[in-house]
Amino acid sequence: MAYDTDLEARIDLASLNWPGFAKKKMFGGLGYLLNGNMAFGIWKDHLVVRCGPAAHAACLARPGVGEFDVTGRPMAGWVLVAPEGFADAAGLPAWLELGRDFAACLPAKAS
Repeated sequence: MAYDTDLEARIDLASLNWPGFAKKKMFGGLGYLLNGNMAFGIWKDHLVVRCGPAAHAACLARPGVGEFDVTGRPMAGWVLVAPEGFADAAGLPAWLELGRDFAACLPAKAS
């Protein structure tokens, strides 16, 4: 299954006007990078969010959220949000802002 292009359109509308953001095909899906660091993305019909180690446990406790594990090795500080976890109007922007805010704390990568 390719990634969800409807979700891509929703994310583009919400985030691509943020300074420093770009998108890139990666891990069989799509990643959104802030200054070269991935903040969030799409894998199949799920939202991938880089929440960071401090917020990881709290994010996992939310409905529809699990480990980001597409290779057999979960990634610490990253979560995979099922569609029901961002279905309401406030859900998607909140997740995107969480990923953006974490990525903003990281040093920029050279292009």
